[in-house]
Amino acid sequence: EVQLVESGGGMVQPGGSLRLSCAASGFTFSTYYMIWFRQAPGKEREFVAAISWSGGGFYANSVKGRFTISRNNAKNSVYLQMNSLAPEDTAVYYCNRDRSPPVLYSGSFSYPGPYDYWGQGTQVTVSS
Repeated sequence: EVQLVESGGGMVQPGGSLRLSCAASGFTFSTYYMIWFRQAPGKEREFVAAISWSGGGFYANSVKGRFTISRNNAKNSVYLQMNSLAPEDTAVYYCNRDRSPPVLYSGSFSYPGPYDYWGQGTQVTVSS
């Protein structure tokens, strides 16, 4: 059974940092791209970042240069270091997995999905 457990969210002031974690189980972690998505109130879920099994990263244009995705295959975990946070980063953050790299269209990466499983997510609130 696939399980994805996100943690590390919280409330932070603009300009602050947070590190999210996702613990995965129930599948062969090292053979999948791992992905972070986020969903803000009233908006659709959107791609944030992805990482290949070997560590290559892909980022949404809105977070490039501020967020860094990493993974530890020995711990079946993926991380998202978020720096220079802004109010528009406020959302519930989710991790997921995919066999394929993200799709590049009009200069932006995305994962169209669909996905049959989502964890509970972790809330990130950026506010002064």
